[in-house]
Amino acid sequence: MAKVLISMREDFLTKIDEIADAEQRTRSELIRQALREYIRRRKKGASANYARSAEILESLLFD
Repeated sequence: MAKVLISMREDFLTKIDEIADAEQRTRSELIRQALREYIRRRKKGASANYARSAEILESLLFD
């Protein structure tokens, strides 16, 4: 499996970790699932522009 290095705000990472802990998942599992859902929604035409796509991804991570 390939590894990817990304940068994000510390508070964003903290929220991701809180959700992952609550769901008893790893950080990587949570982010992979969020990206799978993002791709699925994008393929279905849920988002026509980049700004809307970013909102979808954020909602997946923070709902």
